[in-house]
Amino acid sequence: MSLKRGTAKWVAFEDLKRAILTLERKPGSALEETELCDLYGLSRTPLREVLQQLAGEGYVTLQLNRGARVSDMTHLTLRDFFLAAPLIYSAILRLAAQNATQAQIEELKEAQEDFRAALEAGDVTARALTNDRFHRITGHMAGNSYLLASLDRLLIDHTRIAMTFFRPKSGAKEDRLSLACQQHDEMIAAIETGDETRAAELALEHWALSRDQIELFVMPEGLEAPLGAPPKLKSA
Repeated sequence: MSLKRGTAKWVAFEDLKRAILTLERKPGSALEETELCDLYGLSRTPLREVLQQLAGEGYVTLQLNRGARVSDMTHLTLRDFFLAAPLIYSAILRLAAQNATQAQIEELKEAQEDFRAALEAGDVTARALTNDRFHRITGHMAGNSYLLASLDRLLIDHTRIAMTFFRPKSGAKEDRLSLACQQHDEMIAAIETGDETRAAELALEHWALSRDQIELFVMPEGLEAPLGAPPKLKSA
């Protein structure tokens, strides 16, 4: 489905994406067609086209006879997230250093300035969304359709988790956020100079910076097996 910028369908699509990423629409929550039709001034057919597009990108789950729901974040999906994230991020940054165009590098620099401004302003939503934009641009730089699809899906949950991580009372100290911003700058430099090895290393360093902190907010109480490592099977 092609969504023309500025149309009612495009507005609904972009607004629902933002609401899902910022947790205004909670994981697993129902998306009622009547409410959404009234909210966006759409009839059911174009609204369903919007929901199908969102489902295709991983924001929404469509269930037969049960309608649409925001994609859930269960312990199982989060375990998959922790396993996949470092692999995908490092591969993306390596390919970005190989394939980025100058226009894409300039776009990435602009995204970084927006992220820096959001950090300075203390705007939690802007921090999460500008960080999301930064990493999505690196995905397009990589120029690999398989990895891009995986990155896009990964970033939906990463951005939703970041809404907790970036909260002032979350324990995410300013020095960590400052280092994250610095790492973004270093990623840009590595991509611009074509240093694919350093770019991949920075992806892993960037992941390590936030991994332990994020884990505190997604680890179910009483769970002993670390996220990112499968639990050991007990003998019968």
